[in-house]
Amino acid sequence: MGILCDTQIRELIDIQPFEPNVKRPGKISYGVSSYGYDVRVGSMFKIFTNINTQIIDPKQFSDRSFVAVDAAAEGKDHVVIPPNSFALCETVETLSMPRGFLAICVGKSTYARCGIVVNVTPIEPEWRGKITLEISNTTPLPAKVYANEGIAQLIFLKGEQVCSISYADKAGKYQDQVGLTLPRVD
Repeated sequence: MGILCDTQIRELIDIQPFEPNVKRPGKISYGVSSYGYDVRVGSMFKIFTNINTQIIDPKQFSDRSFVAVDAAAEGKDHVVIPPNSFALCETVETLSMPRGFLAICVGKSTYARCGIVVNVTPIEPEWRGKITLEISNTTPLPAKVYANEGIAQLIFLKGEQVCSISYADKAGKYQDQVGLTLPRVD
């Protein structure tokens, strides 16, 4: 396996909208980087809450486990994730992975230094859609997450050979997701 550099990413990976690596004063960075691509978080979040005393069950996930917050609809540039809490969100970018490539999603250091962790998630060969991200606020304090700014970096790996079964081949349950997608068990 090899890691893709900035010029290879633009040529080989379909990312829409694709953003160059430029300075954006006052913004958390996003766009192509040396060996990856920094994705932005959208404005829609599902923040977990205990007000309905639900049990988190990936096989029978309940909408009552969270509250939906749309920063844009509220005229805000951010959401606040409560202390020791968790949120789901979606990327601004839509991704289409080629068959011979895999991406690993890791959190950006700007947020990590504030105790905000983005879960490491693989993006399999031939997966398509908006990425649903998982964000944890590990601190005992409320934390701001800025909509439409960088949240995580995708690191792209090229296989030494093309995989025999891709995500599209196995008709993966999260294929072509268009927005924030809740857990499913088929």
